[in-house]
Amino acid sequence: MSKYRSIFEIIGPVMVGPSSSHTAGAVRIGQIARNVYGKNPAKAIITFYGSFAHTYSGHGTDVAIIAGIMKMETFDPRIPTAYLEAEKAGLAIEIKVSSESVNFPNTAKVELFGDKDYVSVVGISIGGGIVQIININGFDCHITGENPAVLVFHKDVKGRIAAVTNLIAKHEINVSHLEVSRHQKGEIALMILQTDEHVAKHILKEMRKIKDITRVIQVKA
Repeated sequence: MSKYRSIFEIIGPVMVGPSSSHTAGAVRIGQIARNVYGKNPAKAIITFYGSFAHTYSGHGTDVAIIAGIMKMETFDPRIPTAYLEAEKAGLAIEIKVSSESVNFPNTAKVELFGDKDYVSVVGISIGGGIVQIININGFDCHITGENPAVLVFHKDVKGRIAAVTNLIAKHEINVSHLEVSRHQKGEIALMILQTDEHVAKHILKEMRKIKDITRVIQVKA
């Protein structure tokens, strides 16, 4: 059986070059980080690990992630001028390189800041423009971006998972993957529901009213 799930994993997406993993995938990591943050950030710190740490400048990986944060698509002709676009938008950029050992070579962490809000997203680019988000705000996770996902931050108490899934079932939305990550029993946990369709705003609003839920974010496919 082929290791590729689709032809797009071989030829990659329509994109501004030079590399589907170092450019297109990096754009997607930036897009997802911006999506999770939910608004225009004032500052972004981008940290590169593994092969990204050695090649990001030559391959334009930093430019690509900035473009994603700026909500550009992989084929946007403005990608090469992403630093300038960020400056125009008032977005401060800081680039860091880490020698920390990672499990996958093409790894990047995107930290977004505002007046009070903060988001940290760690993603890996696995080729063909396909990415996996492996950590959000310190919570381990597995988000591919291929399907819509709902992130639910909630207190780790009995009944919260059931309350959310019952609401989703009531609106006849199919969940393709569900995972929960927590640091400590009884503290804040992160529930991730990947769905076959986008969850409507009124359903998300209803979800936010559930007891012990502190934040709900939809990550678009």
